[in-house]
Amino acid sequence: MTPSLGPVPTRPPAAPLAPGVLAIALVSEHASPLAELGGADAGGQNVHVACLAGALADRGHRVTVYTRRDAPDPPSRVRLREGVEVHHVPAGPAEPLPKDVLHAHMDEFGRYLARGWRTRTPDVVHSHYWMSGLAALRATRVHGLPLLHTYHALGTVKRRHQRLADTSPPERIPGEIEIGLGCDRVVATCRDEAAELARMGIPPHRVAIVPCGVDPDRFTPKGSVAPRGPHPHRLLQLGRLVPRKGAAVAVRALARLPGTELVVAGGPPADRLDTDPEVRRLRDVARDAGVADRVRFTGAVPCEEVPPLLRSADVVVCPADYEPFGIVPLEAMACGVPVVASAVGGQLDTVTDPGTGRLVPPRDPDALARAVAGLLADPAARAACGAAGRRRALSRYGWSQVAAATEAVYCDVLDAQPAATSTG
Repeated sequence: MTPSLGPVPTRPPAAPLAPGVLAIALVSEHASPLAELGGADAGGQNVHVACLAGALADRGHRVTVYTRRDAPDPPSRVRLREGVEVHHVPAGPAEPLPKDVLHAHMDEFGRYLARGWRTRTPDVVHSHYWMSGLAALRATRVHGLPLLHTYHALGTVKRRHQRLADTSPPERIPGEIEIGLGCDRVVATCRDEAAELARMGIPPHRVAIVPCGVDPDRFTPKGSVAPRGPHPHRLLQLGRLVPRKGAAVAVRALARLPGTELVVAGGPPADRLDTDPEVRRLRDVARDAGVADRVRFTGAVPCEEVPPLLRSADVVVCPADYEPFGIVPLEAMACGVPVVASAVGGQLDTVTDPGTGRLVPPRDPDALARAVAGLLADPAARAACGAAGRRRALSRYGWSQVAAATEAVYCDVLDAQPAATSTG
């Protein structure tokens, strides 16, 4: 029996789409493509959803991104660019909430999607992150729509690494299994994730691997460079400021790297750095290691300032405890900057050692310092790694290539449907 969905949101009917053009719904409950990057819950997924939406639109498709309304002010719908609209879904209070408490609002999110899709039915739905997957699963079942899902991170991996520090709700792992078995295709971002899904019982034939991407026209070796400090060398760590990203490892490694500064970019706005618990913890680590004068925290960085900041670094470090994919290594490689990353997750696919940088064991400041020191001492090796990284980014990870591969998975799923689902 189909549940009552309540009143349908007022919306004019969509114009028919041209042949071959898909109406695509991307569901990203906490990671809005409009968010400023670097906050606790704003990072790679936001970039991925925004860039994938744009690249799919470049291929002629019409894309709507559904994300939870987390403020009262923005309009219900925002045009992100030609062919892409962001739809703010009322689910829970219109205020920022930690993503770990959003599960309670996913039924409401899913009901809203199902109501809206009565009159504006997408051809294909692609959910991002497990809570989006649960909301989308419920809505697509009502209408018999094809559903693809990208996890971005897996609860089994998080629990294995964080143990008692894992704040995920208990529903996460069962929910992820339900999504993997209930959707039409899982779009994994790397081989490590595909292997983890198999261990979870998701049949390999239900999994396609399509990596995250990078914009090689924005992230390029040419362009402005952020000012540097007085030290001969600069390391950069960029991304969300949470313990698993390994900034403490980079700070401790700095003690073995004289003449080098470490810029840690990300986290809260600069005017709130002093009250941020992770910044305070890292400053204590820096003081204990005797490098407090060589560590600089920038806070959240506007998107337009990220490429110049990357270009200012001699080496970009990505020492995460675990990394489901990791977009920062790709951005650094596209800018022609060598990367030293922990040998985990998606970084095993993106960073080639010794081609584009170095891979080191996670949580090992000595290994990180040795790898960085070798590159800092050898300008020719840095240049070679940077050039190889640029070539690799261009050949494998441009968003146009990622969108084409994603579209191919969509079409494969649509071709397998028992009946046409498009109502345009």
